[in-house]
Amino acid sequence: MSETAAVERPPLAERLKQNADGILEQIARDYGVSTFDVVRALPEAHRTIVPGARFEAVLQALAEWGEVLFIVHTADIVLECAGRIPPGTFGRGYYNMHGDSPIGGHIKAESCKHIVFVSRPFMGRPSRSLQFFNGAGEAMFKIFVRRDKERNLLDEQVARFDGLRARLTGSG
Repeated sequence: MSETAAVERPPLAERLKQNADGILEQIARDYGVSTFDVVRALPEAHRTIVPGARFEAVLQALAEWGEVLFIVHTADIVLECAGRIPPGTFGRGYYNMHGDSPIGGHIKAESCKHIVFVSRPFMGRPSRSLQFFNGAGEAMFKIFVRRDKERNLLDEQVARFDGLRARLTGSG
């Protein structure tokens, strides 16, 4: 049996500094780390981390953004749902979202340890997302700024994204 040569690759932070594009979960698998480890290794210009304790404030703000793209990415499925984030309330240990939207359900908010504002290229185009991470460093779900017909980010949502990030970090 021949030994497989190890693939030489730059350290994670260097790889992301050279090219922040790519599927974060795949990069995590390639490097043997969690998805949060990958996001944390992004250059600071591409990510802002806030505590998961801000969960309710973030979800309440998102309810005012209009239609967003809600994504759950596991090893077996990438589920995408376009819709409004409905208002939510806490009950029975969950943040419960109900309303006239295809997005709804029950989220164990206490599992959210980090919320990351991610601004980076994806498939060669600018992207903006809020990514909610559990204690294991895996994304619970992600919410992406929508695009117009020409695949450009919606200016109003970009402004809301930037404003929310500034409010939560005191940088605005």
